[in-house]
Amino acid sequence: MKRFLIQSVVLAIVVASAPFAAAQIRLKDVAQWQGVRDNQLVGYGLVVGLNKTGDRRQTIFSTQTLISMLNRLGVTVETSDIRVENIAAVMVTGTLSPFARTGSRMDVTVSSIGDARSLQGGILVQTPLKAANGEVYAVAQGAVAIGGFTAGDGQNGVQVNHPTTGRVAGGAIIEREVEMNLLNRTQLSLVLNESDFTTANRVQTAIAGKLGPGSTRLLDGRTISVAVPDEFKGRTIELIAELETIQIAPDQKAKVVLNERTGTVVIGRDVHISSVAITQGSLSIQVGTTYNVSQPEGFSKGDTVVTPEKEVTAAESRRNLVMVPDGANVEDLVRALNGLGVTPKEMVSIFQALKAAGALQAELELI
Repeated sequence: MKRFLIQSVVLAIVVASAPFAAAQIRLKDVAQWQGVRDNQLVGYGLVVGLNKTGDRRQTIFSTQTLISMLNRLGVTVETSDIRVENIAAVMVTGTLSPFARTGSRMDVTVSSIGDARSLQGGILVQTPLKAANGEVYAVAQGAVAIGGFTAGDGQNGVQVNHPTTGRVAGGAIIEREVEMNLLNRTQLSLVLNESDFTTANRVQTAIAGKLGPGSTRLLDGRTISVAVPDEFKGRTIELIAELETIQIAPDQKAKVVLNERTGTVVIGRDVHISSVAITQGSLSIQVGTTYNVSQPEGFSKGDTVVTPEKEVTAAESRRNLVMVPDGANVEDLVRALNGLGVTPKEMVSIFQALKAAGALQAELELI
């Protein structure tokens, strides 16, 4: 019997959430110093030593790379003579941390760009890693460790995680440093992770309270200029270490984040909704067909006949009306919705209706 389910949902809501007490957070967790940053590196390389799980003949650039590599090593071969399945062309990516020195090591990620089935057991051959300016800052090489495996063939096999992406722990050696000198600075710029004028003003006030009036200046809603005091001249690193431990109460916009795919709802603090009544109802309709068999008696001349019997049922669940008083907080809102039996996905629709009606005094973000 086939059944079809049609569900309609009608919901309306307006609530108010009381503000929460802002938590004290270290300055280093909400801001960063301008110029102290990571740099992304990328390179093209070759993984060898695979057990017939590498690129196949339709991925021609891996074969061309192998021929070019052999030519540099003094081995001359023709393209038609290459018959290998144990190599894979890969992109190698890594992040060069600030103040990394020549000779230090960093982790790199290796990802297949051809049609290789697995990088298990492979060795990354020496690969230069370049920054956005085209300069080589590191060279990577080493055994590739993957977090999964594959077994069998395409018709009858098993795969765990992604066997075409792996990692070489400490596989890159830094060959060039990024020049950065903080010792002789007379001015420092502090950049907030999120732009907010209120938070920027609080940070500026807190730093000025530690270093003295006139030591800081707000440049915009995200940047604070800090003058290095005379007692910290030549000791800028110590100054930064002291300022990073300052406790800040960051402010933020009232926001509700919705994920329609999973039905996840995250409600931030300071979300205000007006007082209103909440009601939610659902109508379920089921349409199905049952097939009955009419069997004639023995030795009769009748025929067996199948007769369909259609069934249509409708049921509307009964819901109560919930009143939410003015000044209710997020906990009151969630309790009211749970009392109505609202599912997370239905809650997403509720907040969308709130925003459309202009009742939600917060930013609504869909992810």
